[in-house]
Amino acid sequence: MFVINPALKTLMNLSKVQAVISRRFDRLNIHGIGFNDFMILYLLQQSTDAKMRRIDLAEQIGLTASGITRMLLPMEKIGLVAREANERDARVSYVVLTSAGKQLFEDAEKTASTLANEIIPALKPKAIKPLTELLTSLGGNIT
Repeated sequence: MFVINPALKTLMNLSKVQAVISRRFDRLNIHGIGFNDFMILYLLQQSTDAKMRRIDLAEQIGLTASGITRMLLPMEKIGLVAREANERDARVSYVVLTSAGKQLFEDAEKTASTLANEIIPALKPKAIKPLTELLTSLGGNIT
């Protein structure tokens, strides 16, 4: 039997867990969005004035600039987010959370919280802290 690098095996397991989580969060489809859409709405809802530069949003979610643009197009078409140009710099554009996007986020958050509690049952903060610290060290810095 081939022995694999423990760090590589850990990352393979992390990838599997991510796939399982994504599959479980498919239940957000009842709101017409996926898990990544939910994350975008969350980040915008948390930001100042409910808007972010596209490049900052891409960085926060872990995507490229073109990747975030592809994700935002359907959300723009259904009115969850809107584009806003920067008056001073034409190269910069903002993503703005619309009132419809805010309402959908509030509705979907209840579903997402229920799913999260099913995936990670109520644990004592001491038990979840090492996992949170590991994910943060790997770049999981969504607050």
